[in-house]
Amino acid sequence: MFLPVFTRIHSKLFGSLAILLLATSAWAGSKQEPKPADLTDEQKANLAMADKIFYQEARLVEAMHKYTPMVETYIQNMKPDDELGAVPQSDAYFVGRLQLDQRGLANINYDNKKSGWLATRILDRLTNFYRMDYLPLGFMQLVLLNNNFDKDHYNLVFERREFLGDVRTMVFNVQAKPHFKGPHFVGRIWVEDQDNHIVRLNGTYEPQNRGSFFFHFDSWRMNMQPGEWLPAYVYTEEAETKYMMMRKLNMKGQTRLWGYDKKHSGRTDELTDIQVDQNEQVADKSDKDPNDFSPVQSQHRWEREAEDNVLDRMERAGVLAPDGPVAKVLQTVVNNIEITNKLNIEPEVRCRVLLTTPLETFTVGHTIVISRGLLDVLPDEASLAMVLSHELAHIALGHRLNTRYSFADRTLFPDEQTFKKLSVDRDQHEEQEADTKAIALLKNSPYADKLTSAALFLRALQDRSAELQALTTPHFGNRIAKKDELTRFEALMQGAPELQYKNIQQIAALPLGSRIKLDPWDDHVEMKPMKPVPLYSARDKMPLEVTPFFLHLARFSATPEQSAEVAKKQH
Repeated sequence: MFLPVFTRIHSKLFGSLAILLLATSAWAGSKQEPKPADLTDEQKANLAMADKIFYQEARLVEAMHKYTPMVETYIQNMKPDDELGAVPQSDAYFVGRLQLDQRGLANINYDNKKSGWLATRILDRLTNFYRMDYLPLGFMQLVLLNNNFDKDHYNLVFERREFLGDVRTMVFNVQAKPHFKGPHFVGRIWVEDQDNHIVRLNGTYEPQNRGSFFFHFDSWRMNMQPGEWLPAYVYTEEAETKYMMMRKLNMKGQTRLWGYDKKHSGRTDELTDIQVDQNEQVADKSDKDPNDFSPVQSQHRWEREAEDNVLDRMERAGVLAPDGPVAKVLQTVVNNIEITNKLNIEPEVRCRVLLTTPLETFTVGHTIVISRGLLDVLPDEASLAMVLSHELAHIALGHRLNTRYSFADRTLFPDEQTFKKLSVDRDQHEEQEADTKAIALLKNSPYADKLTSAALFLRALQDRSAELQALTTPHFGNRIAKKDELTRFEALMQGAPELQYKNIQQIAALPLGSRIKLDPWDDHVEMKPMKPVPLYSARDKMPLEVTPFFLHLARFSATPEQSAEVAKKQH
């Protein structure tokens, strides 16, 4: 049976997950379908179109067997607010890999050593008897339609045509046939008009029963390779929905998928794809100095080796973005601070982006890492400079990475143990030293007169941190906030203005997803163009909150390198 997204304690799941394969046999008691001779030309065309849609969805399910993408879900449980409509009252988070094989859908859990990953419990405020555990696998299932999505079990009713970005789509209402009594999709699908792939699903599953509950969801797919539209984003929401004897359920959730390219997917067959470069123009870039390194140089090289080992392992595990344009933006801000403070740090400071949502920064040797989620919510460059300055201070003070990672065996472990095996957090003494140094660096930087907005961000984070504990629980680094207290920059926040949630001119923090665009295929990240958007009320501000996805879809356009690779595979 199709799994719900959460269960109630004291009740059992009715059955197991069905294998997601196309059903080929018709139900014996179904109504007799009209004979082809009785159909009009329009009806025949509609049936042919439906057959293509069912076929492409079955092909997608089959294609998903060869991928193991990362899947991250972040949920905010909301409470009514007279002025803001709704605000977060608690949150939940989980991350893993989706795996689909002949046994069905499975979740490869990434253990989180700090927060106890498995199940985030939501306690009902009125009674402890009803308690729900979110099921990570339930959210993963929302990327695909459940079993039996075929002409024997569903009718597709054409609604309209609509552009989603650059892609023209046909919109269909999906109706389960009367005899289909199992869990079935109820809602709407958007189908691109060239090859009839489903690119968006919007609805829920029915029927709801005593042991399970299915959220409403809006699931999006992207054209990542020729002929393949793969799941990328899912938004879930329940607004004032009553469940059983509980109070009304009010939640919002974002599920993101990435790491489809097998070079970043942690698959064990990647060694079979090694190719030796026969280009005679390849140059030897090794150090030509015939002399041995000095002890100090050797120590620095040893530390850099540990740094590179850790970064490479994070990237192969699918949690670190490859070096790219966003890293260059971060590097520019760091250089601004270094130059004005006359810092001469060798080897040079580098920057990278962690692909996960929880707000964190940390250093790996001389590399500063900042999470995608934190980049999303920072309101301006001064705020970015603030969080980067703390990590630059660690480097300037000589706080080192543990060089045990210079030994290759230290990074030989399964991807799902990455959060547990790699430790880069700091002790409290080093954190306090870095905090003091960072404030000194900022006061002597181009951002010295712009720190009011940075302090305001800290105040917003402190104000929401007690409710958003999953968002403020890092995977690798130290906490920026804990419950309702800041663990960094407390002195800087003392000069912050008061939060004015009703003032639409005061933007203390942005919603999640505001700045970073993630390529689900190869994990590259880019900055979104920040177009000014008018805010009509304080409810539009949504600081640190989950919001829906609405993608500008485009068809796959291969680079010359990708075209050559595809042609090579075809031959």
